[in-house]
Amino acid sequence: MERKFKRALITGIKGSGASYLAEEIVFNHPEVEIHGIARWHSTDTTNRNLRNVKDKITIHDCDLMDLSRVMDVVKTVAPDVVFHVASQSNVKTSFLYPLAIIQNNVMGTANLLEAFRITNINPLFVGISTSEVYGIVRKEDTPIGEKHPIQPVNPYAVSKLTQDALAYAYYMSYGLNVIRTRAFTYLNPRRHDIFATSFARQVVEIELGLRKVLEHGNLDSTRTIIDVRDCMRAYWFAATRGKVGEVYNIGGTTVMSVEQFLELLRENAKCEIKAETDPDLLRPVDVTMQIPDTTKFETDTGWKPLYSFEDSVKFFLEEIRKDVCHENKISYEEHYG
Repeated sequence: MERKFKRALITGIKGSGASYLAEEIVFNHPEVEIHGIARWHSTDTTNRNLRNVKDKITIHDCDLMDLSRVMDVVKTVAPDVVFHVASQSNVKTSFLYPLAIIQNNVMGTANLLEAFRITNINPLFVGISTSEVYGIVRKEDTPIGEKHPIQPVNPYAVSKLTQDALAYAYYMSYGLNVIRTRAFTYLNPRRHDIFATSFARQVVEIELGLRKVLEHGNLDSTRTIIDVRDCMRAYWFAATRGKVGEVYNIGGTTVMSVEQFLELLRENAKCEIKAETDPDLLRPVDVTMQIPDTTKFETDTGWKPLYSFEDSVKFFLEEIRKDVCHENKISYEEHYG
């Protein structure tokens, strides 16, 4: 039976993925009252990520590192479903500041779970984790199922694994209603620090004459790619149809290397794109084969992606073109209309 919800709480709602999740719920499930947590010192002071839904959600200033404030928000909202999206999620940054990433992601999650335990408010808790927890996987061991060995190779992945484990521990020890998800690569126009968006923004900047060369790091990693809107819809399916206590892989079926994706963007550019390796963008260690087995998730929830890969790339590029034009006070219609 499909679950129904009255009030949803989204942590990190001003972030790139969470803002698309808010849009998914606002536009497709208008009966749900949406609340969001955002740090009072968030860098997104303009709320641009939430421009399409800002009048239809309620934002609560709250740093997840402050347990007393988290408890205040939990008691005020009394949500029946929580999507825990908030995290410091830059892999490269995690190599530079491992303790900061681990402290933020782990203790923020612990405080949120503790707030539910202490207040006796027990919503469905959807934990948002990542395929990075699987670490380096051999080609012969793909596609990656949920029972694949967990072997994170960077501090960010360790922090996400700990979030995952904490949620499961609170399910087992305290009876919290927990569903965990592990998302593989999705095209997110609003997140600037992942390879796809970084490449696309540089392509657009070259199209507009704002830079001359696209800079990149390692191009050898192979991944599946889906649309951000399909991924956010999958989180909703996990909440409404997933089994409490389970963990689910979420991902697509279009397989390509990072290098192939870069070439695809160059083919779709409005001008010639020169590219070169920037040594500063190379990580100490990279995950290589990120190809999921999503059979369990699709069987339990009936989820299937709605957008073709071609449609996703077109949406992805156009959204980034609009944003880069907006940031640089350049007419989108004049260049792309």
